[in-house]
Amino acid sequence: MRSSLLTVAAPMGMTLATPVPQHIDFAMVEAAPDPVTTGPPVGVTAQSVAYDASTAIVAATQAVASQSVAISDAANAPKVKRTACQAQPAGATGAPAYASDSPSAFLANAGFSDAASAASTPAGYTQSFQNLKASNNAYGYMGFTTLENYDSELCASKCSAINGCMAFNLYFEHNPSVEPGASCEDPPSVTMIKCVFWGGPVSTENAVNSGQYRDNFQVVIAGSNGYTNNSIAPIPGNAAINAPYDSQGCNTYMGSTIFSTGPFDASLCAAYCSAQSKYNVEHPPSDGSPVKTCQFFNTYLLYVNDLSHTQGQYCAIYSEAWDSSYATNVGQYCGSDHYLIGLSYTYTNVTNPGLTSGDKTCAVAQASVEISYSSLQPYCSTLLGFAANTVTASTTITSTFTSTVVSQATTTIANILSRKEATSQCI
Repeated sequence: MRSSLLTVAAPMGMTLATPVPQHIDFAMVEAAPDPVTTGPPVGVTAQSVAYDASTAIVAATQAVASQSVAISDAANAPKVKRTACQAQPAGATGAPAYASDSPSAFLANAGFSDAASAASTPAGYTQSFQNLKASNNAYGYMGFTTLENYDSELCASKCSAINGCMAFNLYFEHNPSVEPGASCEDPPSVTMIKCVFWGGPVSTENAVNSGQYRDNFQVVIAGSNGYTNNSIAPIPGNAAINAPYDSQGCNTYMGSTIFSTGPFDASLCAAYCSAQSKYNVEHPPSDGSPVKTCQFFNTYLLYVNDLSHTQGQYCAIYSEAWDSSYATNVGQYCGSDHYLIGLSYTYTNVTNPGLTSGDKTCAVAQASVEISYSSLQPYCSTLLGFAANTVTASTTITSTFTSTVVSQATTTIANILSRKEATSQCI
């Protein structure tokens, strides 16, 4: 697993039992910035988005010392000021020609369809879709390049060379030969072949960009193929772990966090898991209850309403391992929004998977706390008020985990609210 950005939520000295502890933390989701899923700009031939794991982990380690979850929005690409009628990049030399220079003729050109249909599936990748007239707005934009020929093998090799690239989208794009403006509103076109890199899966569900207008010039897309690295599960599903108390009655759930920048990277969750363990060991509960350490986690992409609206990479951690039969959370409603789960993986610490027959010590301590809390809390809250303790830490630790694929979501539901509006309607 790669090392990457580490963002740790407030450590927990004690977790009180709740009926369904693994429900999505909508307040946390609201606090995180919306991921930037912008695709490649028109009018340039390449764009790079660097994912520096070593730099990210240093910054993330510093963020552990804050109670709040420190997550930064991905930087927006700087706007390019263009002069009207200024020459734009030349088209691909190997693009199939077509007779009439119009968007409709471009979309109907059989040469684009033939190239997309004939393209090979590169080794190590699975074809997600073929010959669409739209490009992807997926999770974790990693930049793009332009090619002279429609070459899926070349595009794959470029993706494989980029740290964090998990998928790519290859397509023809109808672009203006000069910058459209007052005296050149609908200029002659050129055909670009774009190879776009993503840090999450590409699918028909997030292939939603069918083009745009630049003045009176219509940008359209054809022959769009998507390929996802085989390290990402190609078979769809839609479930996350929803663990009960263990066989002794211990609540093994330890908390969650969300990441909303960069590519999908399970090592983010591994780092969160390890850092929480180290903190708990170094700061044992003052009431003498046993220390919980993270031995298992479930990480997945969280969507709202459809697979083109990613909320981020969610991470839930546990003190014991749970198998896929407990992957029963297929999403939740918050107001009129439906939150969906996809690209779900579980990881177990191979050096210490946790207890396999339940944690009796934890269960006894937990029951004692719950009895005390149930008996005294109403009186104390009324008489004195109640304020939860706040603790912070700055630590790192490394563990070794093995993974199991759980699922990748496919459900599509309409009626989208903003994240803040949706969360305000949650129970």
